[in-house]
Amino acid sequence: MIGGLGVAPGANIGTAAAMFEATHGSAPKYKGMNKVNPTALMLSGVLMLRHLDEPAAADRMEAAIAAVIAKGDRVTYDLKPTRDDPTAVGTSEFADAVIEEMSG
Repeated sequence: MIGGLGVAPGANIGTAAAMFEATHGSAPKYKGMNKVNPTALMLSGVLMLRHLDEPAAADRMEAAIAAVIAKGDRVTYDLKPTRDDPTAVGTSEFADAVIEEMSG
């Protein structure tokens, strides 16, 4: 169990090129709403870093994402125990928390 499409990274790796993306694709109906969970896209970045042979950077980013989720206080609504939790944060606040975790 990985937690659903909101956290599933994706990679398409060929012999001459590679592309990394969230498994779920885009969600145009949420454009500009600062609402969606960016974990899948961030973890796709982790896959890209590993593909580029940057294991230290990949490990640092993956650990920061895991730490933010484990703490649970600065996560999007879909990572809260109930989807109507008023303490849920938006996409950018979640991303800021991951960046702060990597910086700390």
